[in-house]
Amino acid sequence: MLLKYFYDDKLAHASYLVGCQATGEALIIDPGRDIAPYQHVAETNGMRIVGAAETHIHADFVSGARELAEQAGATLYVSDEGDAQWKYRYLAGYTHRLLREGDHIHVGRLRLEVLHTPGHTPEHLSFVLTDAGGGADRPMGIFTGDFVFVGAVGRPDLLEKAAGLTGTAVTGAQAMFHSLQRFKQLPDYLQVWPTHGAGSVCGKGLGSIPSSTVGYEKLFNPALAYTDEAAFIAYLLADQPESPPYFGRMKQVNKDGPRLLHHIPAPAQLPADHLPVLLAGGVQVVDTRPSPAFAAQHLPGTLHIPVDMLVTWAGWLVSYDQPLYLIVDTPQLPLVWRDLASIGLDQIAGYFDTAVIQTLAQQGATMQAYQTATPDQIAPRILSGDVLALDVRNQSEWDERHIPGAHHIMLGYLPHHLPELADGRAIAVICEAGRRSAIAAAILCNRGFTETINLQGGLHEWTQAGFPVVRGVRGR
Repeated sequence: MLLKYFYDDKLAHASYLVGCQATGEALIIDPGRDIAPYQHVAETNGMRIVGAAETHIHADFVSGARELAEQAGATLYVSDEGDAQWKYRYLAGYTHRLLREGDHIHVGRLRLEVLHTPGHTPEHLSFVLTDAGGGADRPMGIFTGDFVFVGAVGRPDLLEKAAGLTGTAVTGAQAMFHSLQRFKQLPDYLQVWPTHGAGSVCGKGLGSIPSSTVGYEKLFNPALAYTDEAAFIAYLLADQPESPPYFGRMKQVNKDGPRLLHHIPAPAQLPADHLPVLLAGGVQVVDTRPSPAFAAQHLPGTLHIPVDMLVTWAGWLVSYDQPLYLIVDTPQLPLVWRDLASIGLDQIAGYFDTAVIQTLAQQGATMQAYQTATPDQIAPRILSGDVLALDVRNQSEWDERHIPGAHHIMLGYLPHHLPELADGRAIAVICEAGRRSAIAAAILCNRGFTETINLQGGLHEWTQAGFPVVRGVRGR
């Protein structure tokens, strides 16, 4: 048997190739949209990809299952559990099998038993793997998808918060409780292979270790310690991380079938003089340069998200319903295109190389800038109330500690809460290290907040410098 692990750090997404070396057949579990890594590993190991299996309809990334069906002729193995709204709609024309509790998938001499494990979503499946080709008559591991993670379990509230399905959080938590009772009956030696790791918002407190065992999770996963259903539900629904608005759209995309990548045209480079015209028309333009360069000089109306933060924040701040233009270093364009495609931002209408900023500045185009300051430079004004401290971190971070008198608006919610800040004061934007606050400072600058200051080093440097913080329950 061959088992290969793939991990996308930006999405905190794990996927797997499991193959039978005797027959040269391989199955991909929970594939990402870019299927080239799976094809490369399969080819390197003399295998052909014959199937793609999904644990559930994903919300945080575009699935690559359809790409594998189209390019590799893979059979699609997807859930037939849940009610009518949890059925895949793009399967006609592709070889596929609809799976229910107790079904089996055979890959050469390997066998995967299908378990229905609702909770995170109603249709969620897990796959229990037995290497029958190696002579085993007992399973070795379980692909748990977003059911059980290392140190956590899947959150049941995403359907309500991100997809607008009212009342599903409690029923999902109830289903999760009963699914976990079944999980506890599995053999302790069984390996656990989840679809997400630390950094994913599909659960709270996810570990950074790629795999675990049933026995270890029974000992140390806090969600598995509950024996009272009501107490478990209260625990599971409390303190979940903020959910990006694009999650609801991803559910729909993955249910209806994503566009095939070869049907999406590559964005063309546009001449510099097009950029002011586009901005004057209100078109969304994302400047991906490093934050110090953007702070020093940028075009009014541009949104700022550095290249390495696009996957995390574009889904929050970029509209899926409008054309998107980029300012990006040309050699980085393939990476940026892949990252945006992974969360379904396919509408890139064109791009400008980063040299466009200098070109337009030399031609006399109006430029903007915002200030940066160290804690030593800005603390007296913040603590006196002369400057409003705006904290754009997550709620859990704010609850742990924050600057006295600060105002809290999580970055993803900022564009919709700007009226709260219109009291005439200068605004110092704060996050943990100064990176999210740079994105927020750009938003404020473009919305007419003329005296905007980004706190360098964020709350970390503020605390290191000895300035006061208010500590909450989490920070005691």
